[in-house]
Amino acid sequence: MALAVLDGQGVVTSWTVAAEGLVGYRDDEILNRPAAALLDRPEERAAAASVAEQCRAQDGWDGVVPVRHRDGRTLTLRVRVFPLVDPAGSGRWAVLAWNERQTPGPGLDQKMLEALLAHSPIAVAVLDTDLRHVWVNDMLTYGGEWPRERRLGRRLTEMIPSEESKRTEAQYRRVLETGVALLNRESLMPNPTDPTRRRAWWENILPLQDSAGRVLGVWFMALDVTEQWRARERLALLAEASERVGSTLDVERTAQELADVAVPRFADVVAVDLLEPVLRGEEPPPGPAGSSDALRRAGQQSVHRRGPETIGEVGDLLRLLPTAPKERCLGDGLAVVESLADPSASAWLAEDPARAAELRASGIHSFLVAPVRARGVCLGVATFARSECPDAFDRGDASLAEELLAQAGVSLDNARRFTREHRAALVLQHSLLPHSLADGTVLEVASRYLPAHAPHAVGGDWFDVIPLSGARVALVVGDVVGHGMHAAVTMGRLRTAVRTLADLDLPPDELLAHLDDLVISLVEQEEGHEATADRPPDIAASALGTTCLYAAYDPVTRRCTLARAGHPPPALVGTDGTVTFPDLPAGPPLGLGFLPFEAAELELPDGALLALYTDGLLGVHADVDVGLTRLTEALSRPAAHLEAVCENVVGSLPTGPPSDDAALLLARTHGLDADQVATWPLTSDPAIVAEARDLASRQLTDWDLEELQLTTELIVSELVTNAIRHGSEPVHLRLIRQNVLICEVSDGSSTSPRLRHARTTDEGGRGLFLIAQFARRWGTRYTTTGKIIWAEQGIPVLATSPVSQRA
Repeated sequence: MALAVLDGQGVVTSWTVAAEGLVGYRDDEILNRPAAALLDRPEERAAAASVAEQCRAQDGWDGVVPVRHRDGRTLTLRVRVFPLVDPAGSGRWAVLAWNERQTPGPGLDQKMLEALLAHSPIAVAVLDTDLRHVWVNDMLTYGGEWPRERRLGRRLTEMIPSEESKRTEAQYRRVLETGVALLNRESLMPNPTDPTRRRAWWENILPLQDSAGRVLGVWFMALDVTEQWRARERLALLAEASERVGSTLDVERTAQELADVAVPRFADVVAVDLLEPVLRGEEPPPGPAGSSDALRRAGQQSVHRRGPETIGEVGDLLRLLPTAPKERCLGDGLAVVESLADPSASAWLAEDPARAAELRASGIHSFLVAPVRARGVCLGVATFARSECPDAFDRGDASLAEELLAQAGVSLDNARRFTREHRAALVLQHSLLPHSLADGTVLEVASRYLPAHAPHAVGGDWFDVIPLSGARVALVVGDVVGHGMHAAVTMGRLRTAVRTLADLDLPPDELLAHLDDLVISLVEQEEGHEATADRPPDIAASALGTTCLYAAYDPVTRRCTLARAGHPPPALVGTDGTVTFPDLPAGPPLGLGFLPFEAAELELPDGALLALYTDGLLGVHADVDVGLTRLTEALSRPAAHLEAVCENVVGSLPTGPPSDDAALLLARTHGLDADQVATWPLTSDPAIVAEARDLASRQLTDWDLEELQLTTELIVSELVTNAIRHGSEPVHLRLIRQNVLICEVSDGSSTSPRLRHARTTDEGGRGLFLIAQFARRWGTRYTTTGKIIWAEQGIPVLATSPVSQRA
């Protein structure tokens, strides 16, 4: 019986002595030549291509082939072709051939088999009908460590008890019963000479028949492909890890993904423990970590639902033993491989006998601890353990773990950096948002701010409540384009600008126009500078397209003036619970500058609720109408107070992490009663100044504010005198009692007063200076008919009238 090996193109790559004896060609005459050259006739050579196609389609071929002997005669040979596994991945074929006309005796047949198969690198065995081994070659003796006597006469399940042995023996039985060969099977069998390691085999199982077709047993050819199998598993693990680990920029989720991907492909139990600074987003200290560095469990996974090998829960702070593998791994930065079967190697467990007993009871027999590193800095350690898998960890596994952790370490470090930037942006954003809303007697306010979830980071949504002169209050909400630190910085800039413009008592449409000019100026300045690492263009770019809604509520007239720059309209909840969205002029987003802003007025009765919000509350990726419907239902739901209304709105949002920031500002109106406001028209006669002082003094007596009479008379005297001397008719005096006492004098002139320091020889010019000394604050605001000069005074705490109690 002759044996030859062909490559995928049919070229002879191996040639045995038996093959030379059968057809007469020496190895130097046939190697590296097409096997078809041995065929006798040209038409047979043409048919060789068809035979090759059948081999590929059927994983082999069996037939009679006429072959030309070297001496010129023709031989009719019986040929069987079998596929072989090539570690390089290319197809190879084993060809067995013998002369059908020759009828060798038993002795010759046995001798030929021994010569052909006994020393073959391919494992070959013959089993009888009881599936007991009757013949094995040298390959199955493992170099003499597993003698033939241990196999002959015994079944596979008797020699190597395992689940895989049972499955393999079942395949033997099926081939024996059906007579159909089983080709290209792969199995993972325990190694008889090393119980801690398994070996991968590629095998063909074929029926053994005599010339009459009777099944005498089965025989198999197997090739050890352990190294190829381990290489394939290694690549598969790393490929899966590259897809699954680092799907988000969350440190703990990334650690959990690392644990999930390693179980059960690489280990049965995995724990990922990170240094506490890493979880906080901080830069871990350079150099090796030590026992003083706290480790916290960031992720873990096990093939068991719950077992003693899972020490604690995710988030627990870990206690390290000085001799434990984690401590050694942190100290020298090298992977540690230990076997629980070796007491000397796991001496650290002697310090914790209870823990050692739990681990051994759980079936864990091998540990691998490796550092998690990125950019040469230790982020933590990962512990791998095996219990169900019989293979103990070795240095090859340690190398694979280090490669896996190096790959995961990059994702963890990216998540850590993002956590640091995200927290810094959150701190910056929260520092720029109002810590408390300046609500008084005229407005009851409540708010919610929902930051976007990673990886979207924080955004530039903001809101504010700004007290204005004349007991008025401004409500503002805005949304900066983009996310991250630049959006937060831009938000802070714009919020400061709005507060500055609001202090000038500008109308809402005029205020937005000035804010639009500011954004245009920022963009133009940025375009004049080249972007560098220290000066990125994102800050100005994020300001462009910002949306904003500004509303000024006057509790005296109970009217609210609103203007918006591309922002969603507010929701108005009437006293009967109906929700409407006023049709306000939209206006362009800030920074475009091609359309003017327009204001609109709404009358808000006492108890009306105004809801200002950003588009994140509607869902940026959802239908806006759906979001408005959801908001309408939440606002119309009865609630005892505004905080409950906020909870209704937040609770109506879709489940899951928000992809965009969302801000909500609620304001319920409370207008000033008639007895809290007093107004008097005045003539331009200088004698009216004394009458104005008397009017104000009597009103303060009615309000039980006699303590403020002296300063109020002085303020009224100076303001009325300035209006008569430098202004024009009509002149009015108004006192407003809220949580402060407000004195206003209006006239028909737009001339702005100016505070100056009078010289000792000057006869006048000290009025506004005195007002500035006695009033808490003062200022000027312009109207369509002129101006108003106002001054505020704090109300004494001892004022106990019903009006003061309400204030």
